[in-house]
Parts: sequence; structure tokens; C-alpha cells
Amino acid sequence: MYFTTIFLSTLTPKFYVALTGTSSLISGLILIFEWWYFRKYGASFIEQVSLNHISPWIGGGEAIGNSGTSNSPPQPQPVPECKVWRNPLNLFRGAEYQRFLWATNKEPLTYYDMNLSAQDHQTFFTCEADAGKAEYEIMQTAWRERNPAARVKAAHEALEKNPDCAPAYILLAEEEATTILEVESILKKALKCAEINYKKSQLAQHQGSGSESTYRRDTNVLIYIKRRLAMCARKLGRLKDAAKMFRDLTKEIPPIMSVLNIHENLIETQLEMQAYADVQAVLAKYDDISLPKSAAICYTAALLKSRAVADKFSPDIACKRGLTPAEVVAVEAIHRAVEFNPHIPKYLLEMKPLILPPEHILKRGDSEAIAYSFFHLSHWKQVEGALNLLHCTWEGTFRMLPYPLERGHLFYPYPTCTECADKELLPAFHDVSVYPKKELPFFILFTAGLCSFTALLALLTHQYPMYMGIVAKTMLGWASLPFHFILDKLEALLPSNILQQLSRI
Repeated sequence: MYFTTIFLSTLTPKFYVALTGTSSLISGLILIFEWWYFRKYGASFIEQVSLNHISPWIGGGEAIGNSGTSNSPPQPQPVPECKVWRNPLNLFRGAEYQRFLWATNKEPLTYYDMNLSAQDHQTFFTCEADAGKAEYEIMQTAWRERNPAARVKAAHEALEKNPDCAPAYILLAEEEATTILEVESILKKALKCAEINYKKSQLAQHQGSGSESTYRRDTNVLIYIKRRLAMCARKLGRLKDAAKMFRDLTKEIPPIMSVLNIHENLIETQLEMQAYADVQAVLAKYDDISLPKSAAICYTAALLKSRAVADKFSPDIACKRGLTPAEVVAVEAIHRAVEFNPHIPKYLLEMKPLILPPEHILKRGDSEAIAYSFFHLSHWKQVEGALNLLHCTWEGTFRMLPYPLERGHLFYPYPTCTECADKELLPAFHDVSVYPKKELPFFILFTAGLCSFTALLALLTHQYPMYMGIVAKTMLGWASLPFHFILDKLEALLPSNILQQLSRI
């Protein structure tokens, strides 16, 4: 006790200022690093280190991680909704995305998104039998070129070697044409070439594996061109032609059809035509429990049910008399749609700005919300009162989902992988929507409090050194009392000679 008193009496106020100032600086640096790590990775660095390294070392367990050598139980695999899908309504690069780049000097597509498109094109527009064919070998590398000018140049080289190379026309229509009319003109040339190639490969498809792969490739090319021509007709206002072309395409059964999801193009066109009975017929076929869902399916079903009651709906009257059976059906449909993708209502209600949709989307993610809202916002506005009904009811969904990451109501729990994937798919200037909102980790709050507290102590010690010195000595004296009490008890219990021997050691 005597030595402690002497030590405390020798400490000057400058020591306390330096101590508290250093503590505040260190805790501030930790706070900045924790905040940066949380913003980038969505987790606390200290918490991750504690769980993965310190906790197993203390408790003898295994680290929680993705290491192949760990004996811990395997982490749950992402649910199917985390799969990246091709956007059925993707825009044309040259005629639409490029014009946005010229106007704003902002890249509308990410490299990750374009790389996925290149992989799709290589998969569907090339085959094993292309080896030795100069034009198809050129196109095989053309899809992987990062520079748009190099891709266009390669397509022209392929056409010089073979004027009937349909994939080269596809690339020129997608990237070189600057208007939809130019796109349509090039695609019509591609269609003639694709039909000729398809008829040839159809006759020879049973002559070997190479002929069969060529036939599959030519089928994919033909269907893709027809789909893009239908999209041109839709953009140019020829709605009946577009609807007929999409309806004919939905009858096809090649494997590429499961990727293109042409029924969503048909739904969007029919909604623009206000052919709601035809839309309902398409939903009856595709809104099945055994089929994959999408925002277009769920929100279109909600729109059709809302259409029956939205024009007469009033929240004040509904509160007094309750909801009618038809209104209950509409509200349940809205809740179902919001549970599937909770990001869409803010875009439809124009609470968040829209951007151009990406070429690939993540179901239930922000990318799908942007893609849906970009094309369907006008359809919700066409139905009188639909947006008002959505505004009054959509937030009620979350009362049924207190723990959306653990348990869903009508669908699987909301996937945790959407934020990271959407950040890869969407451009950097877009603020990615996150659901559910993440709470700040404990260690960020702790370090913020510690930094503020020590900074306050440093300021008070600098301003009032005498009083703060007395307070510090008093606090340290109180803190040392339990240790002195234990030491006194040991001296009373143990013989004095043992304590002398221990002190010598």
C-alpha cells in the first residue's frame, strides 16, 4: 500500500493527459478501421477475429470459416434465389447503354456483368464443331474482348471471311448500332443467315456429335435473334407484332428458353397493351408453385388483383369498416410480392432513384428490383389507385417477417448473399439497397464510446489538472482496495516464513 501511494504521488497531470490522449487516439483509429471494414464487408473485424481465432483457441473448438481443412459443420449453401440470372428485358449496348454513357460519362454496366454476358454468348453461340472455322474462331475470342471497338472489329473480320456468320451480326446489332431502327435492320440480316444455317444443320443433326452440337448452336442463335427482333418491335411501338412474336417463342422448348424467360417479355408487352385478360392467362401458366418465381410474376399478380379494388380504395374508410374480401386478396398479393423482393416498392413509389437495369439480375435482390421497376413503373401508373394501395399496405409485410433471414412466410428465408452480388452487378454510383437493414456491430459502438470517453478525460485533465489528478488517484486507490484486502487475508492465513520465501524467489 505504501509503494502504491508513493507511485501515485509521483504521477504528474501531464502523465494523465498523455495517457488519456493516447487512449483516445488508439480507440479512434480502431473505430475508423472497424467502420471501414463494416461498410465494405458488412461485419465487424474484431468480432470475426474473435469468432474465428480467439474463441476456438480458448474453447478448444474449430474456427468458423470456409477452409477446407476445418472440421466444423459445413456452412449453409446459398438458396437458389442467389443464382445470377440473365435479365429478360436487357437493353442494347450500342443503342441504349452507350447513349447513357455519352450523356452522363458514367459507365452503366460493370465488368463483372459484361463478363457474365460474354460467357453466355460463348456458351450459346459457339460449339465444339467450330474448330477450324476461321469466322467462328474469331467470334469465340470476340465475345471476351474488353474493348468494345475490338469486339466490333472482330465481328467485321468474321463477316469478311463468311458473310453468313449470324453471331457476328448479333454482336454488331448489340454494340455497333446506335438506334433501335439500325439494330432491327442488322438483326433482320442475321435472321436470314440464321434460318439458312438452321435448315442446313437440322438436316445433318444425326450425322454425329459435331453435327448435333452445331444444330444446338444454330437453334440458340435463331431463337435469340427472334427474341431481340421482338424486343425491337416492342420498343418501336409495334405491340401486336411483338406480342405475337413473344407468344410464338414461348412455345419453343430448347434449353436456351430456360435462360431467356421470354414469358416475362410477353407479360410486359401485354401490360403495355392493357390486355389484362391475356396477362392473367400467362400468369395462370407460369405462377405455379413448382416453377421458379420472379419479381415480374409476383408483382404482376399483385397489380392485377389491385386493379379490381384500387380505384375505390381509401385508407380512412378501410380503417373504419375493415377490408372487403377483394381488398384482402389484393393486400395479400402485395404482401406476397414484397416478401419475395422487398426492394421494389421504393422504386415504384419513387422514393429511390432508378438507374439503367443491368444485363444480369439476382432474384430477390436490388438488381432485380431495378430491372422490374424500370420497365413496369408505367404499368402501375396506368392502373388508377394501384400505387396508392401499394403505398398504404407494403410496409405491413414486415410485421409478418420479424426474422426474415431465419424464417419466411410464403418463400424461403431472405438470402444473405444479395448485397455482395448486387454490388458486383450494379455500377459504383448506385447506392445498393440492403434488406434487412444491418445494425451497427457492438464493437463499433464500444470503440466509439471509448474514444469519446477518453477524449473527454484528456480534455478535462488538460483544463483542470489538479482536480483530475485527485480524481485519478482516488479511482486508482479504490481499484486497488480489493487486491490489498486479498493480500491482507493471505498474510493472516499463511505463515510469515512462506511469504518471505516467496518474496525471495
